[in-house]
Amino acid sequence: MSRVCELTAKGRQIGNNVSHANNKTKRTFLPNLQNVTLMSDALGRSVSLRVSMNGLRSVEHVGGLDNWLLKTRAEKLSDRAAKLKREIKKKLAATAA
Repeated sequence: MSRVCELTAKGRQIGNNVSHANNKTKRTFLPNLQNVTLMSDALGRSVSLRVSMNGLRSVEHVGGLDNWLLKTRAEKLSDRAAKLKREIKKKLAATAA
C-alpha cells in the first residue's frame, strides 16, 4: 500500500538525521495517514479513504468531502478519489436538470 494521501497527494519526504557531531544519515519523513470513512452528501453513502490528517482538516474546513473533491483538480487526486469526483459531478448534474 502506497504511503500517499488520496486527497492531497501528500507523500513521503527524504531528509537527513543530523547528529551532535554533524554526521548526516538519510531518513524518511512519513505523512500521518489514517484510514477514514467520510460521508458523501451527494451520493448518500460513506466512502473509505486513506487520508493524511492535514487533508482531513482541509476537507472539514471546506465543508465536506463533496466540496473538497469538486474544488480539487483531478490530476492531484488518486484514481479512487477521481472516480468518486466523477460520480458526484454526474449525480449533481442529474439532480440539477
